[in-house]
Amino acid sequence: MKIIKIDLHHVDLPYSGGVYTLSGGRSYTSFDASIVRVTCDDGTEGFGESTPFGSTYIAAHPAGTRAGISVLAPHLLGRDPRRADRINDAMDHALAGHNDAKTALDVACWDAFGRSVGLPVCDLLGGSTDTPMPTISSIYAAQPDDMRRRVAEHRARGYRGHSIKIGALDSEGGPALDAERITACLADKRPGEFFLVDANGGLLPEAALRLLRLLPPGLDFVLEAPCATWRETASLRARCPYPIVLDELAQHDEDIACTTAHDVADGIGLKISKTGGLTRGRRHRDIARAAGLTVSVQDTVGSGIAFAAILHLGATIPPRTLRCILDCQDMVTTKTATVAHHRDPDGGVLPTNAPGLGLDVDQSVLGAPVATWSA
Repeated sequence: MKIIKIDLHHVDLPYSGGVYTLSGGRSYTSFDASIVRVTCDDGTEGFGESTPFGSTYIAAHPAGTRAGISVLAPHLLGRDPRRADRINDAMDHALAGHNDAKTALDVACWDAFGRSVGLPVCDLLGGSTDTPMPTISSIYAAQPDDMRRRVAEHRARGYRGHSIKIGALDSEGGPALDAERITACLADKRPGEFFLVDANGGLLPEAALRLLRLLPPGLDFVLEAPCATWRETASLRARCPYPIVLDELAQHDEDIACTTAHDVADGIGLKISKTGGLTRGRRHRDIARAAGLTVSVQDTVGSGIAFAAILHLGATIPPRTLRCILDCQDMVTTKTATVAHHRDPDGGVLPTNAPGLGLDVDQSVLGAPVATWSA
């Protein structure tokens, strides 16, 4: 089984909530997806997606993703997509870094692998726990009452986790506004709900400490990505009364190892496209499990193809350490694929036994490829 053709598609994904606002004045109205289809000599196909969160989240941007894929794709022609580590070795040899570009190709190879042997990708990654997984909302930063309302709307739709965005500049209200946002969002907290308070690296230790001292006692949440650097995060960690999880700082294998060695955090947000795909995501899962770190499986953003990868990796993580997964397709209005999955009455989700990622891709939405490489 060899890869004989790789197609690259460019799809616009408008944000379903209008304008998405992050710390530091960053805002987004749509997202730019790169979707790959690999075709093998036996007719097997596989799909993968990488959708950067604009150009100001991490060192990735949509045009760069497609440029990276154009460098990588020729090196995968003639290779067996089922040999995941060798596929990644070939990509690392061809291009240093650029995990966002490698993700789409890696995930497409896993999808093709699963389809070729008639097994779901979660089985190839170690097997599903068969425990429905809670989904997490993504509540962009706004006025406290509006954020509280959007938490309630997601709760009514079955979401049991909520990611609350903070990081107001002093000119916008600073720590006092962020304290009001957190308090409002947790005001109606239900038993079994999980809250992440996510600054996306937008706070200095000083601002974070001011914020934490303004909060009322008894709030139950985890602080995600409070600061932009390792030094700042370690400084805050020593003085923070809340658990800390990493996101933007946890991109590479060595980042997870460093987190463990220096006790910088209590968990990670495992985003597949910043990790480099399912092959590296599997390693991060295993390092985190060995170290007792909690994991939320997400992606920066994406359509149904990205959600399928999240779903299958998340299903392999024991419930004790898995916090939530992100149903990123709910964040956008463009539907690229139908994803085979079960959803229970309480909102928990699981992949089915459909082969590969369980995707029924809408080719009309993908349109004509913007580039093709053939053996």
